[in-house]
Order: sequence, then C-alpha cells, then structure tokens
Amino acid sequence: MKPAPFKYHRATNLAEATSLAGELENARLLAGGQSLMPMMNMRYVMVDHLIDLNDVTELAGIDTNGSRASIKAMTRQCDILSSNELKLRAPIFQEALMQVGHIQTRNRGTIGGSLSHLDPAAELPGLAALHDATITISKSGSSRDVLMSEFAFGYMTPCTEPDEIVSEISFDIWPDKHGYDFREFAQRHGDFAIVGVGTLMSLDTNGSIERAACVLVGIDYQPIRLPDIESSLLGEKPSDELFTAAGKMARQRDMLEDAMIPESYRKQLADVLLRRSLKSAAERASGGQHA
Repeated sequence: MKPAPFKYHRATNLAEATSLAGELENARLLAGGQSLMPMMNMRYVMVDHLIDLNDVTELAGIDTNGSRASIKAMTRQCDILSSNELKLRAPIFQEALMQVGHIQTRNRGTIGGSLSHLDPAAELPGLAALHDATITISKSGSSRDVLMSEFAFGYMTPCTEPDEIVSEISFDIWPDKHGYDFREFAQRHGDFAIVGVGTLMSLDTNGSIERAACVLVGIDYQPIRLPDIESSLLGEKPSDELFTAAGKMARQRDMLEDAMIPESYRKQLADVLLRRSLKSAAERASGGQHA
C-alpha cells in the first residue's frame, strides 16, 4: 500500500519545526517513523503535510548529570539501549528496550515518537510513568512541562496541540543501590505486550522496603501506576507472601478487553507478572545490583 499524497518538509532546527507545525494545516511530525509510516501506508492516517525532524540534532542526546536524567525526544531507542550512563544509573531502560520490537525498529524508533504515539502497550511510556517523568512540550517561542500522569488526553492521544512538539523527557534518578525489573508477555518476541510490568524498589538498612514503584502497561489506554500496591509494600520485608498479595491486588483492577484477549486473561497476567517482577526487583535491591 502507499500513503495518500502529502507535502514533505524537512526541518533543520527546533525553531523551524515548531514554526512549520504552527503554520501548516493537517500536519504530522516524523521522528523514527516506525508507527506513523505503516499507519500512513495503510491510510489509517492521512495528512496534507509531513514535517521530518531527523535533521533537528538539538533534539537528540542523553544527560544523567546530577540527580536527574534527561533524554531528548529524537534520541534513538538503540542509543538509549547502548548508553553507558543509563546502564549505570537507570538500567531498567535497557531491560525494557530489549523487549521493544527488533534491532531494525530500535535503530530508527525514538523515545519522543513512542511517547507521542502513546500505544497502551508501549514500554517507553510505561517507563516514563514508572519514574514520574516530566514531558517537555515545545512550540514556537515557548515550552511547557507536563507530568507523565497528565500527558494522556485519551486513547493514543497525548495532550499536545497541533503546533506543539514533544522535545524532552526528564526524571529523577533512583539511588545507586536499587532493584528493578521489567517484563512482559507477548505472543511473539517483539510484538506489543498483552500485559507488561515495571518495578523499582529500594531497601533500608534493615532490609525492609523503603520505596517502591510499580506500573502496568497494556491494561488501559495509558500506563497505570499502582499507588495502593506501592503503599502496601512500604516497611515490609520482601517475601513471596507479600508479593502474592500484591498480585492479587493488581487482579482487582478493571482492564481492557477485546475480541482476542478477555479481561480475565489480562488480570491473570498482571497478577503473575507483578509477583515475579517484585521478587526480581527485591533480589536485585538486596544484592545491590543496579547495573
């Protein structure tokens, strides 16, 4: 299949890109193209203008100096995967990205593209939610910050206006000695997950859980944090019984259902995956394994 006719624009800097986005009617932004181009080829999406961001070099890069990390929107998934900075300070990104698509798609796909596409089962929006990330959105002459928890307007629809561009994601880095785990269930490796789970955990000097974060992807139109489960873990010693109870709590949530996957199946997956993920994160936290 071929896309409907459109006019192609290649921006060379952020100012030009935001200017084009503000001027052109029915325009879409091209980052890695791994989601947009197939949708255009199948004519699920038809645009009059396509604004290519691949020459906007100021929108690429990773910074982990200090206690906060930032990743520019056009940073390729393969560059996040190979980043020594993130491997040392936020290793869950590498673990999750190994489950994103395939080498070929990771070589082109970008973090900003994944966030903007906002597929319910996508791993990178899940990681953004897990880290309470801030999304920087730019337009001509200004920018604004939006919490990831407020970023989704609806199903596969971020809260960006037509003249705005996601330019950066930033988040606090967890302490060096923390546990992490990301796992998912898909019908084939590289497919979108039916359900995915990400967890972060740190222990105090007595071995009790002093901080925890949990996220589920694939169960709703956006990544879902689990504050009730996180609270239930605090002050407790890691144990199979504790994590079994957490899995049962996850099962109580309402979840998506479709013609292929009943809600009961997603509930079972969420239960099992969360239990396993928490156990793995706790083992890493107790051993000080963070890379």
